[in-house]
Order: sequence, then C-alpha cells, then structure tokens
Amino acid sequence: MYNISACGKNDGVTTEYSGSGDPQRSIELLWGIQERGKRGPKPRLTVEQIVQEAISLADAEGLGALSMRRVADALKVAPMSLYTYVPSKAELIDVMLDRAYGELPRSEDVSGGWRAQLERIARENWALYHRHPWMLHIAKSRPVMGPNLIARYEHELRAVDGIGLTDVEMDSVVSLVAGHVEGAARRSVEAAQAERHTGMSDEQWWAAHAPLLEKVLDPQRYPTAARVGSAAGAEYGAATHPAHAFEFGLQRVLDGLEVFIQARTRDKR
Repeated sequence: MYNISACGKNDGVTTEYSGSGDPQRSIELLWGIQERGKRGPKPRLTVEQIVQEAISLADAEGLGALSMRRVADALKVAPMSLYTYVPSKAELIDVMLDRAYGELPRSEDVSGGWRAQLERIARENWALYHRHPWMLHIAKSRPVMGPNLIARYEHELRAVDGIGLTDVEMDSVVSLVAGHVEGAARRSVEAAQAERHTGMSDEQWWAAHAPLLEKVLDPQRYPTAARVGSAAGAEYGAATHPAHAFEFGLQRVLDGLEVFIQARTRDKR
C-alpha cells in the first residue's frame, strides 16, 4: 500500500515550476560543479543535507509547506545561511525533483520485450509519485536536466530502442506512457487527500449522498449515464477507482503502442 496519507493541508493549492530560478545555478547544484571547485574551511552543511531535509518536509506536509525558513529550522541553522549553498527555493525544488528521480530502479532486465519493460517502468513511476506526492505539484514543461532525470530518460528510451521506431517516435512513446502515469497518479493522490481532508472515504461519501442523487437523477432523461454510472458505482463503491483507472489505462496505452509498433515494423519490410 502506498504511503500517501502524509501530505499536508497545503497540497493541491501550490504549483511550483521547474526551471523557474536560475537554470545555471540549478545545473551547477545538480551536477556538483560548484562544490567540486570549492576551497577553504569545510562547510557546516552540504547541499545534499539541505535537499534531503526539504524532501522530508515536502513528504510530510506537502509542497505548500516548503520554505527556506522551514528547512533551516529543521537543520537548526539560520535561514540566511542556507543561501550560501542554495540560491533560492526555486533551485532547491529543481534539485529535490532530480534526487527523487534517482530513486527509480535501473533494471537491465529485458525479458518480455519492450512491452514488459514499459509496463515495469510505468509501475515504478506510479510508486514514486505515491512516495513523493509533491512531485505532482511541480510543472515540468521546462525541466532542468539533472543527472537522475537524464538517467531516467536514458533508461526508458532503452526499452524501445532497436524495435523499428525513429528517434522522435521513441521519445513520443516514453512521453505517452509517462503522461498516463502522472495523470493517473495525480487522481489517486487527490482521492486520498480528499478522504483525509473530509474525514470520509469515497465509499462513505457516496453512501451518504446516494439517496439524494437517486432523487435528482432521472434515468429516462439520462438513460445511459444512469445505467453505466450505477454499474460503475456498484463496482467501485465510488464514482472512480484510481488504481483501476491506472491499470486499465496502462494496458490500453500499451495495446495501442503494440499496434503502432507492429505497423511501423511492417512498413520497413
């Protein structure tokens, strides 16, 4: 079972943007360029200590609770001292995100072919988002290319390398799978957060409101919605089931990719 109950009250209201700080400074932090060239007395802290404390805070209370002051308090140092190591919260978030990607396995198992590999990758990312739900509140349209993000991209591309796709198609395939996983994980985390904030599970919420909904939902006016909605509600005990949506969607994405890859292979014969 995934530990997604630790996110704090700030989750869902804060969106941060990767690459919104100074990209040069972020790259220096991500690749350790600044630390490698540093001389003088041994510093009291390291960037890694700061980043790990920030991740722990975001895991426990959500991204909205993250601030340089909160991290400094946890490390028992003055807030201004953190800026000696990390320029601002924006660059800190870039490094946090990359460190989280570093938790992904890098299995060399190629059994089962590209489909089994992509499915394994999808499940690994699904688990990562549930360990660190704050990652879902970072817009990544301008990613800062850290070592772990690039290693993740390399690993995922290898799953579809040499099967007849162009380089652009390979990129599109891994992006498609990643997009499904992130969207499904976001809905799953939001469902868990709703339960925590309201004190009611989805099953309890629907059970409490079902009688009123039955009164206002006219099956003659909405026959298909009434029939299908009732069947889904009976199956899930709620309007949706995030884990089922992830599993069902993943297999349909892979089914579609299989048809596409087979067609590309035939075209090249």
